[in-house]
Amino acid sequence: MFSARRRIRRTAPLAHPVRLTLIAGTAVLGATLTACSGTSAPDSGKGAARTTPAPARNAKISVNLQGTKAAPGQPVKVTLDAGKLKTVKVSPTEGKALTGRISADGRTWTSDRVASPGMTYSVEAKDTEGGSDTADFTTAGVSKVNKLTLAPGKNTTVGIAQPLSIVFDSPVKDRAAVEKALKVSTSNNTEGSWGWLQDYSGKDRVDWRPKEYWKSGTKVTLEADLNGIDSGPSGGWFVRDYRTTFTIGAEQVVKVDLDRHRLALKRDGKAVMDVPMSAGTPGGEKASWRGTAVLMAKEGTINMRSETVGLGDAYDKMVDSSMRLTWSGMYAHAAPWNAAYFGVANHSSGCVGMSDANAAALYQQVRVGDPFEITGADAKGTVAEGNGYGAWNVTWSDWQAKSALR
Repeated sequence: MFSARRRIRRTAPLAHPVRLTLIAGTAVLGATLTACSGTSAPDSGKGAARTTPAPARNAKISVNLQGTKAAPGQPVKVTLDAGKLKTVKVSPTEGKALTGRISADGRTWTSDRVASPGMTYSVEAKDTEGGSDTADFTTAGVSKVNKLTLAPGKNTTVGIAQPLSIVFDSPVKDRAAVEKALKVSTSNNTEGSWGWLQDYSGKDRVDWRPKEYWKSGTKVTLEADLNGIDSGPSGGWFVRDYRTTFTIGAEQVVKVDLDRHRLALKRDGKAVMDVPMSAGTPGGEKASWRGTAVLMAKEGTINMRSETVGLGDAYDKMVDSSMRLTWSGMYAHAAPWNAAYFGVANHSSGCVGMSDANAAALYQQVRVGDPFEITGADAKGTVAEGNGYGAWNVTWSDWQAKSALR
């Protein structure tokens, strides 16, 4: 099929009338494909014959998407009626022109990406004989749009355990299509994998984690080319692309020993801090989690209330040097009211508490993305993968199996 808008270029008048030719049920302009010969005549007394130059051949294209309500989410395919394509340009009203490839026989150009919803595209094609043709189409709009939240933030420096994490506003049923649009590149070819999980909020989420902790200094880029991807029934369409870049900071690991009631910070394998602490009271819901938790945020002084984590009215305090480790409410923070238990026993409501001075010192030195490796028997279980960034508690093979492309 052809667009109604068409431009035909000629270098000489046609020797025959223009004919309407019916191709695939659509009327298109047909042009003569053979050269027109001129009539021999005397040349200013020299007797030499002249021949009128042959007109340029006119290109004729068809486009798979047409009209004002073309279906989005499909690649754009431009087909030349005869001859070979030289260049094709498909430009949306907003954003960059689509890239694409010409087939081996030169007849068809196919875009690398799909057409986005609610967008008008202009198509211009040129063939190897100098002919050209144009077309345009508009894709239909959509009733529901899916959005997302990306972590970490753009141009940030994070710790060696920080995953790339994407939480979607609406369900993602076509996970394979979405994952194919997510491209991670690193400065040192870090091995890693996407894994799908349920966020603590109940929303769909996909994280990219390395096989092992990041190497310090690694630069990471995510290109999420999601514009035009349908996330599936009840999920809606993506109508924009996303980009984020971040850098991995110093190699820092916080080790929390629940049995010895000690917290230690190591940087590049060397001890920086080793201080007494008191973690969650064992034997019930007040116990701490074990496993690897990742520092999610440094929240400073905040109000902590026990009813927000299902512990009734046990406490309501302003807490300093608060470092969030899980969505369920586990923090490392200052807890001067619990000083009698530092280094002696676990006697908190689930958090890792220290003196004001030690908590402040730790707060100043750690960064978001640093791992807290928590060991010991006095725990209520292992940090779940969706409760903060618990992917490090899943074996590498099991994590890879969570990819939609495996």
